[in-house]
Amino acid sequence: MTSIALFGAGGKMGHRLSRNLKDSAFTVRHVEVSDAGRARLAQDFGIQCVSAEQALSDAQVAVLAVPDTHIGKVAQSINHLLKPGTMVVVLDAAAPFAGHLPERPDLTYFVTHPCHPPIFNDETDPDAKLDRFGGIAAKQHIVSALMQGPEEHYALGEEVARTIWAPVMRSHRVTVEQMALLEPGLSETVVASLLDVMREAMDEVVARGVPAEAARDFLLGHMNILGAVIFKEQPGVFSDACNKAIQFGKPMLMRDDWKRVFEPEEIAASIQRIT
Repeated sequence: MTSIALFGAGGKMGHRLSRNLKDSAFTVRHVEVSDAGRARLAQDFGIQCVSAEQALSDAQVAVLAVPDTHIGKVAQSINHLLKPGTMVVVLDAAAPFAGHLPERPDLTYFVTHPCHPPIFNDETDPDAKLDRFGGIAAKQHIVSALMQGPEEHYALGEEVARTIWAPVMRSHRVTVEQMALLEPGLSETVVASLLDVMREAMDEVVARGVPAEAARDFLLGHMNILGAVIFKEQPGVFSDACNKAIQFGKPMLMRDDWKRVFEPEEIAASIQRIT
């Protein structure tokens, strides 16, 4: 059985991964520095943590389930313990893209990230409907990249990724650079910003007299049908009035050069700010 050393096992993300790895085909050794995290693992899963040295003594894979800002420090701290050929799995493209991983051509670097359960889905189980992050009950897609290492290592990395993000539907292979375009570029800089604007717009119409519940229901309902048409989940076209509103609204809301957020230097600057 492949042995995995899971770092940050008792943290917010690590706890999720510990749950999915518990009854998997992998042998897992858990590393957690905080007393609260260690206690949580013991209470929830009966897991006892070990030292980094013990965890990596015969590990083929090291999973770094720690925040982006700590990836570099953790990776450097265990660098001397990583045997040649070990696969280091990172859960976000930011730190690898920024060059925070040790320069070790003898290691494999594999990056994976969840897409999270899609808005348009076929979930019927109540637990799955409420699992909006994914990795518990709701099905989701994932993206993964083999940053460096032998091509044959991709299959192992994807097996680890499918296990920690389960249940998984589509597994997309991308590059680290493409993953950085997806996050922070697409998902955070664009989507999160625009959703925050939508929330501000809802608050604005409430401030102008619309009942709060009516504004929320109206916005979320229209997000559903408008999104279904725009993303071709449902056949249909907008009315002439809606199309005219879009033609007028986009220049009012968006700068003409807004797509420059995807330029390499802008992506690099964004990642630099968060790592």
